[in-house]
Amino acid sequence: MRIIGGQWRRTPIPVHDAPGLRPSPDRVRETLFNWLAHLRPDTASLRGLDLFAGTGALGFELASRGAGRVVLVERQPQLVERLRALKHKLDAKQVEVIAGEALSAAAALPKASFDVVFLDPPFDSGLLWPAIEAAMPLLAAAGLIYAECDMLIAPAQAAARGLEIVRAARAGRVCFHLLQPRDA
Repeated sequence: MRIIGGQWRRTPIPVHDAPGLRPSPDRVRETLFNWLAHLRPDTASLRGLDLFAGTGALGFELASRGAGRVVLVERQPQLVERLRALKHKLDAKQVEVIAGEALSAAAALPKASFDVVFLDPPFDSGLLWPAIEAAMPLLAAAGLIYAECDMLIAPAQAAARGLEIVRAARAGRVCFHLLQPRDA
């Protein structure tokens, strides 16, 4: 596992063997960041939140590409320590690591403070839709939610929750989406 673009390109990301940890594959991250580059070309102005950070691949990738602020939230102590070690190794001053449960952390964060929120909960956790609901108030104007899960989200499912699907794709068992509030 490695960072695929930006100033820390090719930097290895340690992967801890933890229950439910399923890092986003390089191919998925490359597609996601191509989408973001097209939709939000001014990366330096972006503020990102990764609510289920795990390895930190999504958050560190965003920071590597110049984001102004990235917050990583992780509840497993071993993973938190690895995130902090990588932050220190990279001297990633724009990255903040929060140890805690994703939904509780989201409730404590300031409203409208992120341009992109990454959501990649364990597939069998049942946390995808609660996490999306927790992320919506955290979005700044025209903010995006990245959601990774094991099945494609139907447009009707998204619309019922006030969202539209901006982009969606599948890579093997991983389905990934960029969502935006319908009123954005």
